[in-house]
Amino acid sequence: MSMKKMLWWLIGGTRGGVNRARIINALHQRPYNAHQLSEKLELDYKTVRHHTKVLEDNQILTSSGEKYGAMYFLSSKMEENYDFFQQIWLEIGED
Repeated sequence: MSMKKMLWWLIGGTRGGVNRARIINALHQRPYNAHQLSEKLELDYKTVRHHTKVLEDNQILTSSGEKYGAMYFLSSKMEENYDFFQQIWLEIGED
């Protein structure tokens, strides 16, 4: 699946898309671990862990470190397609 199709599916086509997009936006600014993301985005820690796993499984995120302290980063593929992600974000009506 192309990155564009993947992003549409993960962001625009699923119930958790808004939270996944918020995570991508946050990680575009700087790396965070799951606890930091949950605080920044005011989401439950388990919700953040679920979405980061989905994003990592689909090569949107990479991580460094282990378990609780793992830091998340946008993958190079995601960095290359960030402009397209922003188009999707605008189109689904979120800020």
